[in-house]
Parts: sequence; structure tokens; C-alpha cells
Amino acid sequence: MPTCLIVDDSKVIRMVAKKIVVELGFEPVEAADGQQALDACKNSLPDAVLLDWNMPVMDGIQFLIELRKLPGGTAPKVVFCTTENDLGHIQKAIESGADEYIMKPFDSEIVQAKFSQVGLL
Repeated sequence: MPTCLIVDDSKVIRMVAKKIVVELGFEPVEAADGQQALDACKNSLPDAVLLDWNMPVMDGIQFLIELRKLPGGTAPKVVFCTTENDLGHIQKAIESGADEYIMKPFDSEIVQAKFSQVGLL
């Protein structure tokens, strides 16, 4: 079963995302900040990452930059899920290695569409 790393400091968002990715056939792995997520990726790279931008310890952009440096770190498909919706943030996310970008709040249809666009479904 493919894995999806859900990285968000909000337990509620992780819970909602977990339900969605399970419905899409992914095994969820959770991290509350970028450092926890990076540690998880060093142990086992996920197939997909749903990534928040604003988190304590290490934010989403810093995590993404570090992920892409890991051996095999270019393989996971990374979808930013954030409230940061201006063009500058979206451009920075894509330049840092994100594959797609969705706005909070999100639902199952949006996640499914983005996962399809990046070739996960």
C-alpha cells in the first residue's frame, strides 16, 4: 500500500487529511512539524506528502528543501496544503520542489484531483 505523510501542526487537519488519504488507498503517516516529517522521511520515504506551510520547529518550505536533498528525496509527490494563497507563496513552493498546491480548507475531491494530477492515482 502506498504511504502518505501528512505534515501539519493542527491535529484536526491531520485527522481530516488522514480520513481522506485512507479513502484514496494510502497508508497515512503523521508529523506535527517539518523536523518530525524529515526524521520520518530519513527512516522511510513516503509516496506522497501533504504539507502545511506554517509550522513550529521547521516550516514546510524548509522541510521540502531538506527532503529533496535526501537520497531518493525527489521521488515523493509533495502537495502543499496551506492558507497561503498569494502568487508569491505558490511560486516559492513550486520553486522549492512542490508538485502541487491546494488551499485550506480542502476536501476529498480536491485531494483526489491533485493526487491524480501528479500521478498518484
